[in-house]
Amino acid sequence: MNKRKLTFWEIWNMSFGFLGIQFGFALQGGFMSRIFQTLGADKDAIPLLWIAAPLTGLLVQPIIGYLSDRTWHPRLGRRRPYFLIGAILSSLALFIVPHSSALWMAAGLLWILDASINISMEPFRALVADKLPESQRSYGFVTQTLIIGIGTWIASNLPWAVSQFGVSDAAPEGVVPMSVKVAFAIGAFVFLFSILYTIFTTSEYPPEDMEEFEREKQKKNQFIPDILNNIGSMPMTMKKLGLIQFFSWFAFFTMWSLANPALTEHVFDTPAPDKALYDLTLPESLKEFNLANTAFQKSSNEVGSYMGVYGLSSMAFALILTFYTSRKRINRKFVHMGSLVLGGIGFISMYFVPSPQWLILSFTLVGFAWGSILSMPYAMLSSSVDPRKMGVIMGIFNMFIVIPQIVAAVGGVNFAYKLLGEETINAMIIAGISLIIAGFCNLLITNKKAITYLPEE
Repeated sequence: MNKRKLTFWEIWNMSFGFLGIQFGFALQGGFMSRIFQTLGADKDAIPLLWIAAPLTGLLVQPIIGYLSDRTWHPRLGRRRPYFLIGAILSSLALFIVPHSSALWMAAGLLWILDASINISMEPFRALVADKLPESQRSYGFVTQTLIIGIGTWIASNLPWAVSQFGVSDAAPEGVVPMSVKVAFAIGAFVFLFSILYTIFTTSEYPPEDMEEFEREKQKKNQFIPDILNNIGSMPMTMKKLGLIQFFSWFAFFTMWSLANPALTEHVFDTPAPDKALYDLTLPESLKEFNLANTAFQKSSNEVGSYMGVYGLSSMAFALILTFYTSRKRINRKFVHMGSLVLGGIGFISMYFVPSPQWLILSFTLVGFAWGSILSMPYAMLSSSVDPRKMGVIMGIFNMFIVIPQIVAAVGGVNFAYKLLGEETINAMIIAGISLIIAGFCNLLITNKKAITYLPEE
């Protein structure tokens, strides 16, 4: 199919729903560990509590990719029905999560939230390949990254921002502060609104051969064989990208799960108070606990804000690439390699910062890696696979995102960082080393079409 080139605003409209998706991911990534700690979780148990996120991605994304490849709704098209279903479920989950009254409840709601976000997210990746000619693929994925950066920065600052308007950071033992509850409610609204905006402003191409498409849909019991066949026949470039993704996402899972305990302890010197050390039946001891807990909650707000910087720098990174790729070709391999190495340096620098303000520089470097992770691998992949299977291939590619997170969650990150010592900040050093390894793995990519789009002569 000959696809026309889209304008910037057409690409912006089709990608705008990612603003809401990233609000969901940023609130989850920046504040779920804080919620777990508030509800009494030990810091070494936090990665395992996070296992819901990668496991749901492993299960949901290939299924949604497969189904969306075989969906055509006369009004909503192929991918948009899944945007809508995921948005409704995600918005409900976002609203409820901070109202959890027990650790098991928060962990269970994380499963629901992450599954719902994945229902919306996977088809967005496929939509870029569906709608754009190959010459605009880098441009499209980079525009998505720009919107993701905006969402990350705003959402990460929400608890801090609402507290500046007088919403309380203080709360009784085992209760999530109101500032976090209000932030998640705002995120729920933005999620639903942004998805609806994309649904109403974007159309999709129908299948080229509707009769063949309908015949393919009628085939029964093809899901497992098709998934296994596509895994077995994945191109070599996809396997090499998988290795890069493994080390990249191991690093970012480490940040999402352990940055809050690591930085509140090492940089802010306000760790989550251990209630076992306080006699909460005594007024003076209860007062000391509440003071320590409020200090932890306030520094957690600041950690979330500093983490938002990586969204801001990824946005700047994406903005530069958006302008550049709209006019010229780029070497995707070397852009990705350099960005990941810089991100690794950013993580390692967190151990050495003399004061919290220096975290701005650390997370700025991390943002370069994040901006590249969200665009370059997908641009390289989409140039290397059958466009008719783009949804299921993107879903399978997600395995290389979730498997490293599962490895980290079941003990990998705790084992790795404790090789350096008991301090939780060592987890950020492990994240940095992992990103640098991912960067140099880009040297394995040799497919010229994946590295730089080459128009047909």
